[in-house]
Amino acid sequence: MALLLAAVMLAGCGGDRQQVAPVAPIADAGFMLQNDGWREQRLAELQAPEGWTSLVGLHWLEWKAHYIGSGSTSGIRLAVGPPKLGMVSHEGDRAWFTPEAGVAMSIDEVPLKGRVRFYSDRDAEPTVIHFDDGKGALSLIRRGNRFALRVKHADAPSRVGFSGLQYWPLDQSWQVTARFVPHAAEKTLPIVDITGLSSELPNAGALEFQREGRTWRLEAIGEPGDALFVIFADRTSGHGSYPAGRYIDVAQPDGNNQVVLDFNRAYNPPCAFTPFATCPLPPPENRLDLRIEAGEKAYLKPLAQG
Repeated sequence: MALLLAAVMLAGCGGDRQQVAPVAPIADAGFMLQNDGWREQRLAELQAPEGWTSLVGLHWLEWKAHYIGSGSTSGIRLAVGPPKLGMVSHEGDRAWFTPEAGVAMSIDEVPLKGRVRFYSDRDAEPTVIHFDDGKGALSLIRRGNRFALRVKHADAPSRVGFSGLQYWPLDQSWQVTARFVPHAAEKTLPIVDITGLSSELPNAGALEFQREGRTWRLEAIGEPGDALFVIFADRTSGHGSYPAGRYIDVAQPDGNNQVVLDFNRAYNPPCAFTPFATCPLPPPENRLDLRIEAGEKAYLKPLAQG
């Protein structure tokens, strides 16, 4: 049963007008419970020891080989960890890591003793190298033909000083049923990330929904038959929500080509919390002339983080 959260303040004596308090959004208990659970999970993932708030470095590989570590003699100087960690080398689409002798590191809790293949986030099973008693994590990302080292640490200032998430009030009217309009097989959509790199991502179809007497359309990223991902900007971008846009995860369309598009679950990209992420930006098609006051608001960093 829907719950109407409203309050009416009555005047204390005759002749005064009645004053009506603002009416809160309508939402049933099940909807609120599910979204509260989603918010708790979102917060836990962000604050995990290897969540997005633990990022402390992003280092592009400009040469075929780099010595890395926190020491001043390292070709790539890390913000954390031992003075000498090892060497990263790559040739073509392959990369390797050679650990520094005597430095404790592990992969999947197995001690790292010698040179290993360094698989990137574009491979089926990316390599994560742990160091500094397990608090540090070194991984490899690939963007186009370029590789970069991604460094995380449980003691990252952005994690330790995390200031929490803020949301617009839950509003069930922003949980809409959208029509999935499939595209031709193999269609792609150019997506530019925050570094300026453009990538062609699979574009299974578009999502059409009704709001304020109009039909709105968002292009969805994903393979046909799979779950979808939407990157969008709206009139709140830079005016309440993160300026570069927000994301929504969407389940795969049902047999009637319909999906539930819940803007209450719109969330900030990693770049809202750290300068060391490579976030994809909304395509022109997904910049809506609509104010979506639902979901995650802009992140307010502590003053010490800038």
